[in-house]
Amino acid sequence: QVQLVESGGGSVQAGGSLRLSCAASGFSYSRYCMGWFRQAPGKEREGVGAITSAGYPDYADSVKGRFTISKDNPKNTLYLQMNSLKPEDTAMYYCALLPLTYTPSQCGFRVSAYTHWGQGTQVTVSS
Repeated sequence: QVQLVESGGGSVQAGGSLRLSCAASGFSYSRYCMGWFRQAPGKEREGVGAITSAGYPDYADSVKGRFTISKDNPKNTLYLQMNSLKPEDTAMYYCALLPLTYTPSQCGFRVSAYTHWGQGTQVTVSS
């Protein structure tokens, strides 16, 4: 059974940085998409960054140039390095997994496509 556990959230001032981690257990997939999503109060969940099993990243326009998604395969851990944080980045951040039967060239941000989710970690950015 796949379990995803996020960590690394917290409170920072605008312009600061945080690194989120997502530890995956029960993980035996070789072809997949993994992504970071966020949800602010009263808003829909949205994709932030995603990465293919081959390591190709994709980002939402709102975070390009500020956020970097990466993964450590031996540790089964997904990361999100967040720099130049803005108050509008405040949200609960979730990691998600989409197992696949083929190697994707790109991962999308369709929330309903991802089948496994973590419990989330809160990020609060103050001005």
